[in-house]
Amino acid sequence: MADKLTPEQRSANMSRIRGKNTQPELLVRRLLHARGYRFRLHGSAAGRKLPGKPDLVFAGRRKVIFVNGCFWHSHDCRAGQHAPKSNADFWSAKRARTASRDAAQREQLQQAGWTVLTVWECEFKKTSDLQELEERLVGFLG
Repeated sequence: MADKLTPEQRSANMSRIRGKNTQPELLVRRLLHARGYRFRLHGSAAGRKLPGKPDLVFAGRRKVIFVNGCFWHSHDCRAGQHAPKSNADFWSAKRARTASRDAAQREQLQQAGWTVLTVWECEFKKTSDLQELEERLVGFLG
């Protein structure tokens, strides 16, 4: 199926997709802040950037949390496995590079003594999942 948008329209749409301060990330931040946890944002610890720029950094605990979009990071859920039909080769290669980069950055963090948790966008879909998510986050940081 051909793209119904012009290249300029598609570019404008894609440029609006945020990498920071997304709704799932803000929700995780609110849940943890309400529980009394304090953190740094977007990969800073001791004045240095961490590999992958984790969304939340708990430097004293040596723990980081990534909040990933299922499509962009090729999660194994329904949204993450959706493959675009237009420009399929480009998207397949791009998503494969992202998954590979994520794995390498996670390994770098673990080698440096950090514990890593990845929270997926699909975990925010149901209200009951939010309670499970909050318990998982608190258990990770506990």
